[in-house]
Amino acid sequence: MSADLSKYPVYIAGVAESPLGEVHDQTELSMVALAAQEALAEAGMTLRDVDAIFTNYMGEEGSVQLADYLGLQPRYADSSDMGGGSFEVFCHHAMLALAAGRCEVALIGYASRQRTRRSRVMAWQSPGLDLIAQFETPYAAPMPIGQFALVAARHMYQYGTTPEQLAEVAVAARQWAQRNPKAWKREPLRVADVLESRMICSPLRRDDICLVTDGGGAVVLTTRERARNAAKRPVRVLGAGESHFGWSLTGRDDITVSAGVVSGREAFGMAGITPADVDVFQPYDAFTISVLIALEDLGFCAKGESGAFVEGGALAPGGRLPSMTSGGGLSYCHPGALGILLLIEAVRQLRGEAGERQVEDAEIAVAHGIGGLYACAATVVLARD
Repeated sequence: MSADLSKYPVYIAGVAESPLGEVHDQTELSMVALAAQEALAEAGMTLRDVDAIFTNYMGEEGSVQLADYLGLQPRYADSSDMGGGSFEVFCHHAMLALAAGRCEVALIGYASRQRTRRSRVMAWQSPGLDLIAQFETPYAAPMPIGQFALVAARHMYQYGTTPEQLAEVAVAARQWAQRNPKAWKREPLRVADVLESRMICSPLRRDDICLVTDGGGAVVLTTRERARNAAKRPVRVLGAGESHFGWSLTGRDDITVSAGVVSGREAFGMAGITPADVDVFQPYDAFTISVLIALEDLGFCAKGESGAFVEGGALAPGGRLPSMTSGGGLSYCHPGALGILLLIEAVRQLRGEAGERQVEDAEIAVAHGIGGLYACAATVVLARD
């Protein structure tokens, strides 16, 4: 079934973060409930209006548990596990469901307390994955840092990318975080500081790697008719796309290419835009290398040229492509799955309510999520309508 977004446009009418950082006085479910209530208030709604629910607790819980906690009986639900980029996938699925008339108010929610719990399940979980992992596990690469380190090393070898260019990504994220009072890390960061930080998994150093925090949020999507009653300015979903490879790196022809090549093409094509039209970019910065790959695969620069692209503060405040404007997973918050926070920041930028970090005249924003060991990608194009 196809959905005509020109006839049945879809909007994000409310967004909210859950408690962030270190959360000792809430559960994951109560954190989502708090964010959901705030996001629904922005949309001019309550929980009684929700008839579709989307969530992913990294394979631990799903839509049934969250709906039960919130007292909902949805007529549409999805808890597909696409890792940290699941929420861009959910935005795509909710958009299609809304345009097809399968629901009217969709709630996307997520929360994690991986920092306070001091745990994150990142092991092979099934016989199927064990079968795939036999070609990588014997080499003891720490998951997922080891896989991303391999991508970075290959990119350096293949294209001449330098540690200084990777560091530019971390510095840009920190400069944005210094303008965000909710960011976990706000102290100044220079390229030299990144290069002097401890090596974790060569060539990735401590400051090339995302935070480990608690956090989450909620996003409310709805139809044009329902969005008219929103308390805040709705943001239109222009396009979305998703794709995934196999789980492991060893089966790939080129590990410097991600599934974002497909998700970006699909999203930009649906939206009718090009990379040159994008005012604000929210890439999934779990690692500095993941931002470079996203820039190339979505077409902001040619393959192999992202290192040169980010030099000189291109992603930082005042740069030609403002990116990670909340501070991203590198400096603001990374609660196990970052993708929902990318959508929230993109919406706030398009509403013009990002405070000191506001990008002037932002009209089109892109949120790009990834998941697994570079296995999944999903891209969402949003516009100030």
